[in-house]
Parts: sequence; C-alpha cells; structure tokens
Amino acid sequence: MTHPKTLIALALALGGLLAQPALAQTGAANATAPAGLYQALGEKPGITRLMNDFVNRLVVDPRIGGHFKDTKPAALKESLTDQICQLSGGPCKYEGADMKSAHADMDITKGHFNALVEVLQSAMDAQGIPFAQQNRLLALLAPMHRDVITIR
Repeated sequence: MTHPKTLIALALALGGLLAQPALAQTGAANATAPAGLYQALGEKPGITRLMNDFVNRLVVDPRIGGHFKDTKPAALKESLTDQICQLSGGPCKYEGADMKSAHADMDITKGHFNALVEVLQSAMDAQGIPFAQQNRLLALLAPMHRDVITIR
C-alpha cells in the first residue's frame, strides 16, 4: 500500500505539471530553482548522500530495480548528484543525456515513475529532509515525467 505522505507529496508535485514547462537539462534550470533549496538539501555533500541512498534503494526495488540492471550505480549516483545539485540551484553542471534520450528504450510506465518517486521519498525521509523541502524538489522533478514515461 502507498504511504499517505507519498500520495500527498506526489499530488503536490504532479499538481504543477500543467502549469510548469519542462525544465531544460542544462543552464536554465538554476533560474527556476526555489530559493534556498540547494542549502536545504545540504548542498553538494547532502545531495551526494541523498543520491547514494536513493540509488542503493532503487537498484534493489522489486518494482523498478530491473530497469537499472545494466547501469553502473556509481556513475548513476554521480550523474544524479550533478543533476539535482544544478536543478536545486547549486553550482554543479549536469552534463548527462536529456531525459527523453536517456529513457527512450526503457519501457517506463506511469507506475514505474511513481515507484521511483516513492523510492526517492524513502531516501529523503532516511536523510532527514523535511517534508516541505521534499515537495519543493519533487515539484522540480515532476515535469520530467513527460520525457521519462515511454509507455502511455
């Protein structure tokens, strides 16, 4: 069963989908980051810890872990750290693939996307990130669903 907190955060994050344009995967993202989010996530060290925890959980999750069987966890952690750092207003530069290209052949459903959000929330809870800050990050990530979900 889905935790009620998960549903609330997901609803809040997904509620802005129609109002927000999809974020660019490069430079412009910093301009749209909520003020103070980078600091609230613990800056680069905190984001690194979060992404390490997240990827560790992700690769063993029975719902979506199989999508990452050919992925090098260390590389994924580094890439996600840079991406979240940049999106949250930090000084990092994400140089990975855009979300559409990165997920084109992965057969990802809305259920997979929602499972990933739940895993991310579990990692954020474990890292002590306050619920309000979790929602701020999820609101930045939610528009990516358009490019990540490949099976409609």
